[in-house]
Amino acid sequence: MKFPGSVLISLVLFVSETAAAVCLSRGYRDQGDHMWRMLTLLFALVPCALVQLSLYFVHRDVTRDRPLVLLLHLLQMGPLVRCVEAFYIYFSAERVEEPYVSITKKRQLPKDGYSEEIEKEVGQAEGKLRTHRSAFSRASVIQAFLGSAPQLTLQLYICILQQEVTVARSIFMVLSLLSIVYGALRCNILAIKIKYDDYDVQVKPAAYLCIFMWRSFEIATRVAVLVLFGSVLRVWVFLIVLLNFLGFFFYPWIHFWLSKSPFPENIEKEVSRLGTTIVLCLLTLLYAGINMFCWSAAQVELSDPDLISKSQNWYQMTVYYIVRLMENAFLLLMWYIYRTDFYLYVCAPMLFLQLLIGYCMGIFFMLVFYQFCHPCKKLFSSSITEALFSCFNILYIICQHHKSTLLKGKVAMKSPENTDEARASSKTIDPQNRSVHQSASSNA
Repeated sequence: MKFPGSVLISLVLFVSETAAAVCLSRGYRDQGDHMWRMLTLLFALVPCALVQLSLYFVHRDVTRDRPLVLLLHLLQMGPLVRCVEAFYIYFSAERVEEPYVSITKKRQLPKDGYSEEIEKEVGQAEGKLRTHRSAFSRASVIQAFLGSAPQLTLQLYICILQQEVTVARSIFMVLSLLSIVYGALRCNILAIKIKYDDYDVQVKPAAYLCIFMWRSFEIATRVAVLVLFGSVLRVWVFLIVLLNFLGFFFYPWIHFWLSKSPFPENIEKEVSRLGTTIVLCLLTLLYAGINMFCWSAAQVELSDPDLISKSQNWYQMTVYYIVRLMENAFLLLMWYIYRTDFYLYVCAPMLFLQLLIGYCMGIFFMLVFYQFCHPCKKLFSSSITEALFSCFNILYIICQHHKSTLLKGKVAMKSPENTDEARASSKTIDPQNRSVHQSASSNA
């Protein structure tokens, strides 16, 4: 049985970040910064409540008579109780004999063109541990992008405004960044396991390292770009964030409406239609929060029974990173133009270049992961490099077509002028020819 290490890591990050947020908000209260104190507590408590809701929902405690567990969830102690329960199941599994086991069938990844099917016996304890891992993975994603990401952006913005980086704030920002990167990593692993549910997927350490480096560069540079832009253009940053958030929030709903699929009813039998709508709205809210800071490995598709798209859309990923790189470059350019006197002691061109290179490094590690370290790369119909080349070919064809249309337009604009000049020249030459003909006839 696999050690529940992911459950322990999620709990440690959750508890340490919440405790750091409470301590930092107390420091803001002592300094008289009530607005920063309220925002820090808000970004800490809202994801806490959503984490309790997700843990309670995944374990299906709605249909069970467990008032003590419900009370502990209301007291925001649900992750602690779930972690203790997971480790109790792990250490007592070998001492208690399983009354019955279930058999699962998984296919191995193809070798030499062949894929074998393997049967595994899964006991009750292992099934419960899988439920705990799945619940904590979802809770880590919620904590990362609905709590830690806004928290990191806020604290970095406060550091720039106050021109001071305290020890407590720096520790809190490091914890928040680790929480975001870990949440993005769990999102990648969840997406792989959902897309390739029929296969026995084994993620190697090199894949974890590539994902960690990819997400670290991508998220850190994205947060830094937003904070720098917001420090000089405070009103416009709200417009940028709002457009990004609303665009990604409504994109799954627009796609679902265009597909004309029936409303999903199989999320949970005991949940009403209103509850299903609320769950779907929370899911798209999380999807928008992820795409605000990084590429969401799990693409929401409301018409699918699993609510996750199982197709690997390289073109969508390519367009996302091209547009995001252009957006980051534009925001950094606006910061460079409107930067204040505070940035006189900072080498602005070097910082501009470093952030763009950092984002490109994130894209580089993403390419390395999908090209060499992805556990299911043998199942890809085409590699990501082929998709990139085809996408660039399409862009090249579009540009060439645009140039040819411009040239045709210029030729069409010039041709009437040439005909008019020819007519004018013929008119000027005709009187001379007529006078010559008249003089020749008179001499004759």
